[in-house]
Amino acid sequence: MALSDSRSVGNKTLSSFTVSQASDFYFRENSAASHFKAPVRKEVSESGSVLRSSAQCHQQLRGRQRLSAAQQQRGSTRTCLPRAPAAPRPAPAHTRLPPRPQRRTRPRGRAPRRRLWAPSGGSAAAVASPPAGSSSGSGALSPFDRRLKRKQKNWAAVQAEPAKCDYLREEVGAAAAGGPGRTFPLALDLGSGRGYIARHLTKETVEKLIQVDIAENALKNAVKSEIPMVSVVADEECLPFKEDTFDLVVSSLSLHWVNDLPRAFREIHQALKPDGVFIGAMFGGDTLYELRCSLQLAELEREGGFSPHVSPFTAVSDLGHLLSRAGFNTLTVDTDEIQVNYPGLFEIMEDLQGMGESNCSWNRKPLLHRETMLAAAAIYQEMYGNSDGSVPATFQIYYMIGWKFHESQARPAQRGSATVSFGDLAKIDGLLSRGKK
Repeated sequence: MALSDSRSVGNKTLSSFTVSQASDFYFRENSAASHFKAPVRKEVSESGSVLRSSAQCHQQLRGRQRLSAAQQQRGSTRTCLPRAPAAPRPAPAHTRLPPRPQRRTRPRGRAPRRRLWAPSGGSAAAVASPPAGSSSGSGALSPFDRRLKRKQKNWAAVQAEPAKCDYLREEVGAAAAGGPGRTFPLALDLGSGRGYIARHLTKETVEKLIQVDIAENALKNAVKSEIPMVSVVADEECLPFKEDTFDLVVSSLSLHWVNDLPRAFREIHQALKPDGVFIGAMFGGDTLYELRCSLQLAELEREGGFSPHVSPFTAVSDLGHLLSRAGFNTLTVDTDEIQVNYPGLFEIMEDLQGMGESNCSWNRKPLLHRETMLAAAAIYQEMYGNSDGSVPATFQIYYMIGWKFHESQARPAQRGSATVSFGDLAKIDGLLSRGKK
């Protein structure tokens, strides 16, 4: 492109010359610009041809600045040199940016995920239940939501007729109250509820009783007894008592909801005095197996999968080992089954809710569809129904007795001190007959 008119700059006249010539002219006229060295960089068009170098770009810029200054001194009209269009620089094809790292943030308004693994250590609390998931101190997995279990027990204790669903607890409480035939000055009822063991105790057996439960409403509505009683709201896993305090510890249908059963047994052993005894009863592994199978089959058929609706229980083979690890000796573990007949599946679930024995597992399913419930009721009736139209529900009960060591307790004889061999047992009839003669 050429200039449309002539302009005088200095002692020379510019007439119809190109932009590059004007830039080179003013660049040579400036002595300071002659020492300027720009990096040699070439702009390449999309077709691959060289448009201009970086030195030419600087020369053009210098030329426009000097032309503008000379026109202002002479009062002439300002004329700007046209700017050549700049071609876009294409990005190299081989350049690839690394992916931007994403920060994992918790959405606002959502509660943090509850921890299922309990930290080690922790002090005993006698006022309220510890936070869910932190009740265990030995690093054991916490399968139960203790806060939900506390709400369930509190709700069941304030119903209009709470005694209507206490038939099973009264039966087991009466069996657990029949302990050794001696008097205990101070006893502890662990997980007492509404006092299902205290109503079967007398002053000749226990002089003073302390009731402990996680639900305060159950303690408020406890049945009165002739024994002086003190109620304490505390968790079974964190007993707020000193060592060597009680002569007797009893528990009825409460320890099966404990997250850390070994720790609970250790707490009980520490609270007992030497020669103290622990008598407990808890649900076994075969409890409500009819209900468990019916719900699993119905959910598998209706929804294509099943989730646990009955809480896990301890096996009888593990119970003696846990008591021995806690420090108890002279152990006795017994198993019993109680079968109760109901009109149907829905009556079973209603009574379980009235007992405060609803499921509180962390992995429980919060809702059951109506079709699944109807299918489970039909399966229950078909597989386990009685001839009169009722359905049975089996409750397996584990009874346990353990003593804390004392010097006065009977000990097994030393190894090798026997005077009669087992091989002579076949001859015992002959020896007895000779003795009679």
